[in-house]
Amino acid sequence: MSKTEIRYFSGYIRNYKALCAQLGIEQGLSRAERESEILTKAYAEWGMEMMLHIYGAFAFAIWDEEKQKLFCVRDQVGQKQMFYAVCGNEFVCSGDIDEIASNANFEKKLNMPMLQQYLFYGYPIGEQTFYQNLYKLMPGHYAVWDGKSVEVVRYFMPDFKPDYSKSEDEWAAEIEKVVDGILSEEREDTEVPYKESFLSGGVDSSYLFAASDAVQANTVGYGEQGFDESGLARHTAELLGKKFGVKIITPEEYFERIPTVIDKMGQPLGDASAVAFSIGCKAVKEHADVVYSGEGIDEFFGGYNAHKRELPSDWTYLTCSHIMSEDYVKSIMLDYDGSVRAVQPVEALWKHVQGQEPLNQKLTIDISLWLEGDIYLNTDRTSTACGIELHTPFSDLRLFNVASKIPPEYKFAHDQNKYVFRKAASSKLPDEVAFRKKVGFAVPVRKWLSDERFNKPISDKLFCETSAKFFNQDEIKKLWTSYLNGEEQLWGRVYAIYAFLLWYDLKF
Repeated sequence: MSKTEIRYFSGYIRNYKALCAQLGIEQGLSRAERESEILTKAYAEWGMEMMLHIYGAFAFAIWDEEKQKLFCVRDQVGQKQMFYAVCGNEFVCSGDIDEIASNANFEKKLNMPMLQQYLFYGYPIGEQTFYQNLYKLMPGHYAVWDGKSVEVVRYFMPDFKPDYSKSEDEWAAEIEKVVDGILSEEREDTEVPYKESFLSGGVDSSYLFAASDAVQANTVGYGEQGFDESGLARHTAELLGKKFGVKIITPEEYFERIPTVIDKMGQPLGDASAVAFSIGCKAVKEHADVVYSGEGIDEFFGGYNAHKRELPSDWTYLTCSHIMSEDYVKSIMLDYDGSVRAVQPVEALWKHVQGQEPLNQKLTIDISLWLEGDIYLNTDRTSTACGIELHTPFSDLRLFNVASKIPPEYKFAHDQNKYVFRKAASSKLPDEVAFRKKVGFAVPVRKWLSDERFNKPISDKLFCETSAKFFNQDEIKKLWTSYLNGEEQLWGRVYAIYAFLLWYDLKF
């Protein structure tokens, strides 16, 4: 057996009991010892196919002494972050991008093409990062360092291959069976006997809460009508007879929290919900260390309105989130590079999915780029910064393996998105919850940004010296003025630019 050493591990192994039995590992080990044993023995048994046997959320690095190679791995859908760079003659990898950027041998320079892509998408998309020569290891990939060069290998692709041999009811029963199995493994983890759960007004978190061993549900709320889902979440908890807690977020608390969130995120993120999620994590940390969250279902089963829209035949699907056109980005950037095109991060994947059903094309793109680039960046970094271990059971590969076989007709049916998943959820939830229309996780920052009681820090940043380095100040003024004059839909552009400027001043 070749000598191996675990150099880095982040995450948790959900099916550890089955793996311990299969690999001959003592059940009585501490969690840290157990995880190390699982990884080293799984590598010895299966080599780099080991990831196909491990279920959970993980990013790790394993050193093979015999081969003199370091293998750096990220889970199939990217629940945990992983970055890498060559610093001098040393290969460095970590789930914390700041740890690498602050390495004494790393030359920290802004990656301008990523700024351009970020302005279009609203999140750091693809393997490039905001730092030159510092890369993100993409989901379903591993990197191999042999002391001289880095080779990146893709070991998993979220392909969809519909199976029409089962009925809608049979697929719903299959979902229910897999969900019960996943949550049974979570329930059996005796080292974590107490868990809570995040709960919104939607079916995903409601089903997770109902089917899991979570003792209490938690949500955030607002004073503004039309944004507050806490009433729906409370009603669901009451129907299930479980405890419920809500953290009401004020605009003062929200804006005060933004710098901390952007700092801990490691890269700019134009998703305003990250700040609300951070405040929610901070509140929950007062009484829980491990919390469930329902990410993954919208991308596995088709939960966004963008998934329904029919694209012109000559268009490329540019993920479910993009906030600025290329022409607009060109108008505001001082150093716009015409060779950097918005379609570039998507091109190879889009070519790969040609010939598949339109819904499945979109889901492959969103799982590969949007889910990891925005959602998991948000949930992983904010929860970790607050000292919470976030478990996302619905992101388990086994549930994706079911979702990937379900025909699109069962996902969008009866005027519902992700219908077959809702049908499965109705085994644990009242129909009024299981088939409730999607609400989303809206944050009233779109209104708060225009309020002069709160927006001076934003205004100051938009027109500061740093802004003048990157942006056409006349165009920024037009944007800000138009937004303040009532064009509320521009809030996303304002927030994304602000988030970048804030991040840049924090890091450079």
